[in-house]
Amino acid sequence: MTSEELLQIAESVNAEHEKFDYEVNVCMGTGCMSQHSAKLREALTKEAAASGKRCHVRQTGCMGLCAAGPLVLVEPTETLYGSVHESDAPELILSLGEPPVERLRAHLEDYFHGQQHIVLENSGHIDPEKIDEYIGRDGYAALVKALTEMTPQAVIEQISKSGLRGRGGGGYPTGLKWGTVAKAFGAQKYVICNGDEGDPGAFMDRSVLESDPQRVIEGMAIAAYAVGASKGYVYVRAEYPLAVNRLTVSLREARRRGMLGNNICGTQFAFDIEIRLGAGAFVCGEETALIASIEGLRGQPRPRPPYPAVSGLWGAPTLINNVETFANIAPILRKGAEWYAGIGTEKSKGTKVFALTGKITNTGLVEIPMGMTLREMIFGIGGGVPDGRKFKAVQTGGPSGGCIPEEHLDLAVSYEALISVGSMMGSGGMIVMDDTSCMVNVARFFMEFCMTESCGKCIPCRVGTAQMFDLLTKICDGKASYADLDLLIDLCDVVKNTSLCGLGMTAPNPVLSTLRYFKHEYIEHIENKRCPAGVCACGSGVATEVEVTA
Repeated sequence: MTSEELLQIAESVNAEHEKFDYEVNVCMGTGCMSQHSAKLREALTKEAAASGKRCHVRQTGCMGLCAAGPLVLVEPTETLYGSVHESDAPELILSLGEPPVERLRAHLEDYFHGQQHIVLENSGHIDPEKIDEYIGRDGYAALVKALTEMTPQAVIEQISKSGLRGRGGGGYPTGLKWGTVAKAFGAQKYVICNGDEGDPGAFMDRSVLESDPQRVIEGMAIAAYAVGASKGYVYVRAEYPLAVNRLTVSLREARRRGMLGNNICGTQFAFDIEIRLGAGAFVCGEETALIASIEGLRGQPRPRPPYPAVSGLWGAPTLINNVETFANIAPILRKGAEWYAGIGTEKSKGTKVFALTGKITNTGLVEIPMGMTLREMIFGIGGGVPDGRKFKAVQTGGPSGGCIPEEHLDLAVSYEALISVGSMMGSGGMIVMDDTSCMVNVARFFMEFCMTESCGKCIPCRVGTAQMFDLLTKICDGKASYADLDLLIDLCDVVKNTSLCGLGMTAPNPVLSTLRYFKHEYIEHIENKRCPAGVCACGSGVATEVEVTA
């Protein structure tokens, strides 16, 4: 496939689109499909055919605003409709060329204001199962450019200059990791896409794989060329059946178009990708545990060094990045490292995709430039806390993160800033809590998750998280003493500093952050046997879990 051939395909796709006056894009992501968008699409297709109007009904991936699904985007007028049902299809099709159906319009300009779509630029605009539509929006132009105009080292230099950092949680410089794998000795090298997204309330990687799988495939192929790999794996959890299905279709389409396989773009470069399904173990999001799972072993981490970049899958040098990281690669090569480095903050470049959930008006997927404040995200894009309740905290980073109180709402989101207030970026989960949430109960919720998901290999994590959960339960039940609180703090230190992998090392973070900002709630449970929010057993006789919506 040459650049000229790509251009011909893009022109053919555009010519096909020009046959229609209107394109009716129906969100067919998991969130909208759970609200029967498949039936809506069938109804719209039927009405379009009967109307005689020149309109094309297309399935797309996630459009972001999950709270208002099912969503329909009409182009070229860019009219967004929300909460559309099967019965609305006749009126919607009839309105094409006429004034929009006001009762269905999603007047949510604030939700999209301030967002900058790089990873999500195709989401909601293409059929994720049709490679030609992806090519029609500059798809695979970056891969062709890399293979025909750039050396592997030049590709790595561009990624390094862009400032892109791994979006899976740790924020390790992507170019540095690629360079390490490229320099590692080995006749066989591998590229792995980590799609084992397991944080409560997180659905970023799932949505990208459902909405734009070719973008991830292209990013992996570019990475393979840069580091000298010939084989790739996408490790994705089996709980994401729609993502797995669309990824399977997309891999087949990529092979058909010559973007995977032998002699890609007429060069000597050969690369192919397989899917490996995870069984849902959170610990398999850790690199070495993920590798063990692909190898057919129990998903447990191993001590490092050696790091996967030197000795990974079957002992070979292995590059591992997550879904969002790979989705950033193609636009960086197309538009240049300087363009990407011009977005974000000094040390946190580019954009970040977040799953905004919890006690928030506009639940959904957002992509913002690094440096936007939490206040702008929660009260601007997110629409604030519903039902007149008061904002209390936002939890970022999943079970490895922490709870950030109102006093830090003007914090500019970046890797360093979040760590400075006791939280972390993580993969991008962001759970908003109002004044009905008990922060001790929140800490217990995440500790129970870590305890349940511990692989059990090391004693500090296996035993320590269980002991911490028991102590938090004791506090919630109003049966704890100050000695129990002291023991909880000591256990946080032990588990954090002696666990084998990141799951155990970061498991105390929700406890430490709630103690840092909401210690008075712990004291109220211990001293007065009372839950200030009235949700724990000592306060109301009923214990509730943290609400996480997607």
